[in-house]
Amino acid sequence: MHSKTILIVDDEAPVRDMLRIALEMADYRCLEAENAQAAHALVIDEKPDLILLDWMLPDVSGVELARRLKRDELTSSLPIIMLTAKGEEDHKIKALETGADDYITKPFSPRELVARLKAVLRRAGPSTPEEPLTAGGLVLDPISHRVTINGNPVDMGPTEFRLLTFFLSHQERAYTRTQLLDHVWGGNVYVEERTVDVHIRRLRKALTIDGHERYIQTVRGTGYRFSVQTVERV
Repeated sequence: MHSKTILIVDDEAPVRDMLRIALEMADYRCLEAENAQAAHALVIDEKPDLILLDWMLPDVSGVELARRLKRDELTSSLPIIMLTAKGEEDHKIKALETGADDYITKPFSPRELVARLKAVLRRAGPSTPEEPLTAGGLVLDPISHRVTINGNPVDMGPTEFRLLTFFLSHQERAYTRTQLLDHVWGGNVYVEERTVDVHIRRLRKALTIDGHERYIQTVRGTGYRFSVQTVERV
């Protein structure tokens, strides 16, 4: 099993270096960001297992970034440990109220950091993205990278496969083209929104076996959703 990935968000390079060394010695894989914008892009692209998030950041505060991540359905379950020099009780309460899973006041020892991090990861529990995703007769197996409809193999490109994976993981909810670009193409990829429409058409064409293309529904004024509940497009 691969080691857990930790995203370190702090605007001070020496602090990031210290945290990275401590975590790598404990067999964690580390990513680094110096501000909230870079951190959010890494969350989307790399899907870390936990964030070590500094309270004070140069653009958007760590507390505000934590609040945004916890409000987003796609990142709401991502564990967050706040790091700050502020030890006052009201700051701790504010951090926890945003949804942070723990709070560590600087300075702290590497042993304390690793112990608290392990505890938060245990509470978060294991993720199981390896399990097949299904809807009606449609089955997507992320391990073998195969898609079938009622036992019949379905051919599609890698982007359509990622798009279908996202839809099957988030059924019955409408997403804008911008949201689909962020979560399927990635936060650091800059392409036009019309690109989404092109790949939606390709995905629908791939799913025409037994009429499964009807599950990919256009939501006027918003974008697209995947639904097995309503057969007609709206």
